[in-house]
Amino acid sequence: MNSGKSFVGLGIGFALVTSVATLGTGQSTAPAVGSTSQAQPTSPPARPAPPTRDPHTPGYVKAMQLPDGENAPPNKDGNFILGPTHTAAPEASEHDGVPKGEVYEFTMSSADSKFYPGIARDKGTFGTPDPANPAKLIVTTSHPAPYTRHVAVYVPQQYVPGSGAPFIVGADGPDRLLFTVLDNLIAERRVPAMIAISIGNGSGDAQGSERGLEYDTMSGKYAEWVESEVLPLVEQKYNVKLTHNPDGRATMGGSSGASCALIMAWYHPELYHRVLSYSGTFINQQWPWNAETPHGAWGFHDQLIPSSPRKPIRIWMEVGDRDLFNPNSMRDGMHDWVLANEQMAKVLAQKHYHYQFVFAPNAGHVDFATRKQTLAEALEYVWAGYGK
Repeated sequence: MNSGKSFVGLGIGFALVTSVATLGTGQSTAPAVGSTSQAQPTSPPARPAPPTRDPHTPGYVKAMQLPDGENAPPNKDGNFILGPTHTAAPEASEHDGVPKGEVYEFTMSSADSKFYPGIARDKGTFGTPDPANPAKLIVTTSHPAPYTRHVAVYVPQQYVPGSGAPFIVGADGPDRLLFTVLDNLIAERRVPAMIAISIGNGSGDAQGSERGLEYDTMSGKYAEWVESEVLPLVEQKYNVKLTHNPDGRATMGGSSGASCALIMAWYHPELYHRVLSYSGTFINQQWPWNAETPHGAWGFHDQLIPSSPRKPIRIWMEVGDRDLFNPNSMRDGMHDWVLANEQMAKVLAQKHYHYQFVFAPNAGHVDFATRKQTLAEALEYVWAGYGK
């Protein structure tokens, strides 16, 4: 992990020094062999540090090694390996003379949602792998619970009132770094003058939590919630218009927020064509278990993308060499974040998607230093071709 750094933009307000904001942090004791009673969830012990993975491991995608400190070119598809030094790009800082967008904030309550009335998993509990199916987690401590979420809306100074603006929807908001980077990129006309809608999650993490339900569920529900309950509020509150053109709509996130970003575009390509992912949780974390997608987001690379016609999705992805590996009690072979992202790159290439995959050495899960280095380039790549 990237100890000592605090991250609020992606995840659940990442406190990387304590490692509590990564996925599936709980750990439990599996039933004894031959036991007929279900083991009770236990408090999670300290998680071991993930191993450091070599980008040249056999079976990983072939990738171009970049000089230390350089980013991938924003106009090229393919696989790239960063150097070990992650210096913040100039666009990650405020600069005099650059027009600053307005940032507005409001809250949303579970009591007002027809989509997500709210759940929570009891603190200090996780779940138990099903003895009959190691890919299925039994969670007995999840129950209805209210929540309040925060939403931040960035409107660039260059927005023309009355026009239908392109926009990006981000998970685990508010994301202050995103707003700063957009100020700089928009001023240099490297991306369109977009609105950013940075939506907080409904609390908790992983299976049995509201965040897990929203982000890890393999369906169109979250995108439909955004379309029905969030975007109309943004337009109403701040007197803006949001484009209905899917080519002018992007999604982004880190960890489960990243898998959510792809889920939104995958199940509703008529709404979103552009996706940006840091440490994507393309692993088996969906709960409740669903027989139609039994491997959760791991199913993207082991079944859905290979067996489906290519969709009009452009995606940028990153993973760190010390990204998550078996962070909880499940041992189903589908909890390696590095392998999951490597396999995503492989199947996207096979299906001829426009994608860029960045492997970051010396980086943990949703690594903040890596994000400050790469976010500007990632946004440029994701928005390439817009309006042409």
